Amino acid sequence: MVRKTHMDAFGAAALTAFALHLAFNQVVIKVTGGGFSPVFAAGLRSAGAVVVLLLWMYLRGVSFRMPRAVLPWAFLSGILFAIEFICLYNALDLTTVSRSSVIFYSMPLWLALASTVLLPDEQLTRRKALGLALAFGGVVLALSDRSGVEVSWTGDLLALFSALCWGGIALLVRVTPLSEVPPAQQLISQVLVSAPILLLLAPLFGPLLRDVQAIHLWGMAFQIIAVASLGFLAWFWLMKQYPANSVASFSFISPVASVLMGWLLLGEQIAPSIWGALVLVAVGITLINRRPRES
Repeated sequence: MVRKTHMDAFGAAALTAFALHLAFNQVVIKVTGGGFSPVFAAGLRSAGAVVVLLLWMYLRGVSFRMPRAVLPWAFLSGILFAIEFICLYNALDLTTVSRSSVIFYSMPLWLALASTVLLPDEQLTRRKALGLALAFGGVVLALSDRSGVEVSWTGDLLALFSALCWGGIALLVRVTPLSEVPPAQQLISQVLVSAPILLLLAPLFGPLLRDVQAIHLWGMAFQIIAVASLGFLAWFWLMKQYPANSVASFSFISPVASVLMGWLLLGEQIAPSIWGALVLVAVGITLINRRPRES
């Protein structure tokens, strides 16, 4: 399938569905934290995803072997993946879904900044500069809000660092030899590298198990199969088919949906400043990634 130069209707529909899927996953991670410690949960998710992906690749006839030139980048992406989810799972353990989501889904802001600096074809137009300023203002506003019960500087900064790692992975998939291998190989390298790292580090973050109930087991199964395996596989496939910034732009849907789901499903109280931060980030990301009109 030839890489597309712009977003089409199928891509928009698929990315919207995936963004909503990720938003719901924020709630699932928060709930699953009642049964498993954050890093142990992330490690179990990666380990389970290894099994699912290996089975999927075998059934689909996808090769397990990658070119030697890709291996260092695959290992680096796996390390970034581990750090991303150490940070995100702990962030969701310390603060609300709404706060962490607004900050975490600022990823396209950091991806656009890195692309502008590192990629010569990414020009900083006035529209993109305005979008960057608005999205950055939204992140600052979210960080400055210290109202509410579940407010933690550590949680906020962990969510921010997780977003930076996610942006780094997206950039690696775009500009390194990783872009030349199938999405399944990209993802298997990340979960295969991250699983032992996360499981080995998990005891350093406290008891591995909390009060494990059936809902926590179902939540873990959802994360392994519907997110870390098939979900991210779909995201990597979309990254190969469409421009990276266009794919990233749809992530503005996720914080909006996450905030609403946190409110509806978890009863979270959302401060006006968080709503304001959400609007700034969403509008900013839209401006960053909107295609210029053809003359």
